This record gives sequence, C-alpha cells and structure tokens, in this order.
Amino acid sequence: MAQDYSFDVVSKIDMEEVLNAVNQATREMSQRFDFKGSKSSIALNRKEREITVVGDDDMRRRNVLEILLGRLAKREVPLKGLVYGDIEATFSGTVTQRIKVQSGLSTEQCKEIVKIIKELKLKVKTSIQDAQVRVAGSKKDDLQSVIEALRGADLSFHLSFDNYR
Repeated sequence: MAQDYSFDVVSKIDMEEVLNAVNQATREMSQRFDFKGSKSSIALNRKEREITVVGDDDMRRRNVLEILLGRLAKREVPLKGLVYGDIEATFSGTVTQRIKVQSGLSTEQCKEIVKIIKELKLKVKTSIQDAQVRVAGSKKDDLQSVIEALRGADLSFHLSFDNYR
C-alpha cells in the first residue's frame, strides 16, 4: 500500500518579526542626528498587514525605507514578501508610501507555481487550496525535487513550505 507524502507551498511572514523590525527602525531614527526635528516616521498596522513610511521629502523617505529594510533583513524577514505602494505627497508637505506585507498567495501566483511544478514532469499532484498550493506524491525524493526547483525559480514573491509529511 503506497503512502502519499505532501507539503504546502505558502507565503507566511511572521508579523512579530515585522513589528520588532519596525520598533528597532523607529528607535534608530529617534537617535540619529539627521532625523532630529523631522516628521519622518514608520507605522505598522497589524490588522491590515501594512507598513506606512513617512518622510519630510523623497530623500528622507528613502532614508527611512533603507533603515527599515536593513532592520527587516537582520530579523530575517523576506524582503520579497513586501509589496510597495505608490508614493504620495500629503497636504502637510510630507511624502508617504504604504508597503503591504504579503499574506497568502494570489490565484495567479498559485497558477504560476503549478506551471513550474508541471514543467518538472514528476509524478506529483498539485491542488490550489485558498491561498496555498498542496503538492502530493508517493516519493519523498520527488517532493524534495519540487521544493528545490521552487527555491531555485526566480519568482517575484516570497515562498515558504509548510506541513511536510
């Protein structure tokens, strides 16, 4: 009797690590001389999974973003999991940018993953379930080959693997 093994391809980012990175970046900005008296700030909306970066001008916004990305990288938050919004000028003279923290995979992203897996021509079954892709097969080696191929693929979004059984 053949036993099926499976795993899920998901996109999960730990919001606690994002919160810690935002707090560290805010602390660093409060201690830096070039941000004294500045309206620059970073805010995290955990419910919406959105980071708001505010700068006095575009250069300050880029500096704030650079600090934030450095802190996120040190906390091992995948930077591919960030979706950058448009840069907006506000009435108060500041520049704002919203950054969405990826949560789950879209249908198009799931289809792209399934296409990559099918091109491998391995004996595995794929199924799209909500915001994840379930990959099942009778050989663990085939599943490990799929994981290796997906890690090696140059995708524009973050992937992680869950429930490997």
